[in-house]
Amino acid sequence: MMRLFGTNGVRGIVNEDMTAEFAMKMGIAIGRFMNGTVAIASDTRVSADMILSAVSAGLMSAGCDILNAGVVPTPALQYFVKNNSLKGGVMITASHNPPKFNGIKCVSFDGTEMARKDEEKIEYLFFNPVCEPAAIGTMKKVSGVAEDYVNAVVRAVDAEAIRNAELTVVLDCANGAAFRSSPLLMKLLGVKAITLNADPQGEFPGHLSEPTEDNLKDLVSLVKSTRADLGIAHDGDADRTVFVSDTGQYVIGDKSLALIAVSELRKKKGIIVTPVNASSAVEEAVKKEGGTVTYTAVGSPTVAREMMRSGAIFGGEENGGLIFPEHQFCRDGAMSAAKMLECIVKHGKLSKQLATLPVYYTFKIKFECPDDKKQKLLKALEESITLEKNTIDGLKIVFQDGWVSMRPSGTEPIFRVYSESKDKAKAEERVEKFKTLALELLSKL
Repeated sequence: MMRLFGTNGVRGIVNEDMTAEFAMKMGIAIGRFMNGTVAIASDTRVSADMILSAVSAGLMSAGCDILNAGVVPTPALQYFVKNNSLKGGVMITASHNPPKFNGIKCVSFDGTEMARKDEEKIEYLFFNPVCEPAAIGTMKKVSGVAEDYVNAVVRAVDAEAIRNAELTVVLDCANGAAFRSSPLLMKLLGVKAITLNADPQGEFPGHLSEPTEDNLKDLVSLVKSTRADLGIAHDGDADRTVFVSDTGQYVIGDKSLALIAVSELRKKKGIIVTPVNASSAVEEAVKKEGGTVTYTAVGSPTVAREMMRSGAIFGGEENGGLIFPEHQFCRDGAMSAAKMLECIVKHGKLSKQLATLPVYYTFKIKFECPDDKKQKLLKALEESITLEKNTIDGLKIVFQDGWVSMRPSGTEPIFRVYSESKDKAKAEERVEKFKTLALELLSKL
């Protein structure tokens, strides 16, 4: 049976593989699986209404009643599902992908991203449709979903301390789903917010929705010129957040993960969960603060479920997707922003905190790789590399002074090669070496 779901939902190019017909059939399969009241929402993409309508038609034809939350961040929909005893939720988003993409992400009844075993059941229903007629479901629009979510975030942090600090931030909403909720969060926390790309334009005219350093040059510039305390940037559906320091330094996700982990460990010792491709700086910082690290495969659902299993106090990925169990077990962009503000108030300027972290150099390369060749390439790499390696997710080769990680993307037809070392030249040399090897092997497949 063909796999439809990647690491974060089903994605495709609109009107090519992500068609209205495909979306409706997905809605039927999801509806047959969830079998009850379901919440649905979307980000700001221009195709959102089309895909949401098609999925909704499928859900209702399968007998599901729908609560339509409109345009809200993914974690806001997850919070709504968790707190309203629903059968599940569906988020129409392609997250950080370019505007020609859209996607369908499923949310379980407890607000977590759907487990792989349940995605497999939906895939089975998609490829083996049931012909039995179902009662026709209804759709009802609901309001206040984003506001309730933001209020919950405010309650989860030391809001009074943040208000008393009188901070100024530059907030980049990426023309995405956080255009309303994150400015509201800043207002409720008493933070002066200078906003960028805070209107819902799904073609992402300000910059592409992936919050990379290249895409956030305007944010960096504005943080410097306004002497703001912090720069905050979301991706398209606002489940991820990356930061710019008070000196205008773009902060890679590993570093924000490490700093917030340290902040959380100062409140309570425990386990931090992160994937195998996280920087070694995270483990060094966590161990120094008396915590322990558990590694998982890449993917926020995997991280979240390991956190639930182990009772971890915090976790997240190197891409800015951070998970706070006291709020909910999912990547949470607004909570990440609020927690970083709290971290600054409690422990000082972000630039000074960054200076306390161990220095590692990381290089990341990606290249096109057809979906049907990803696993073949991974197997070929495993057979050709004789160095010590682990296979928790893809291949990770560990050296005395660093590591190299190679794995296929779960959301795009690309293959990733990461290299890290305390020696910058070695990190760069290795990423090029293993990229060359992977491309040579790919050309023979």
